[in-house]
Amino acid sequence: MNPLDKLALKLSLTKAEMTLVSALLAFLLLGGILVNIRSSEKVDLLVKKAESARYREAKVDSLIALATVQQESVKEDVLQDAETEGDEFAAEKKPEHRASGKKVFNGTLSFNKASSQQLQKIPGIGPVMAERLVTFRKSKGGKVLQFQDFLDVKGIGKKKLEFLKKYFTLE
Repeated sequence: MNPLDKLALKLSLTKAEMTLVSALLAFLLLGGILVNIRSSEKVDLLVKKAESARYREAKVDSLIALATVQQESVKEDVLQDAETEGDEFAAEKKPEHRASGKKVFNGTLSFNKASSQQLQKIPGIGPVMAERLVTFRKSKGGKVLQFQDFLDVKGIGKKKLEFLKKYFTLE
């Protein structure tokens, strides 16, 4: 006598009833497995939302860093102006002081290999945005595969993304 027959005898159940109970238990087990799979998918989705929120809601840090950078550039400008005022030929040297305040960058840059300093050479990318981009790249495992992923970075919208496509390659 097999174990199911012994169990059916002890529980006073027929073979048909034992088959039905076994089928119901199998469906219950299958349902539990499906619920666990769906809950793990929800966890993955929540983790992705939390990561994207981390990049979009870093206002305080970015403002402090931006203020620090601007303060350093003001100090440099004041020191350079003080040096040129003491010089006899200050009027002649002043035009050479700065040819233009805008960055001049021609060509493309491999985003997946670029450092923060290299990213800052691109017009429209300052130190704060460069750090956000480097952090974003690290969160993607060091390699960004699509330009659309850049929309997850705070400060990059569709217009800025189109502008950056001219300068970035995703190799």
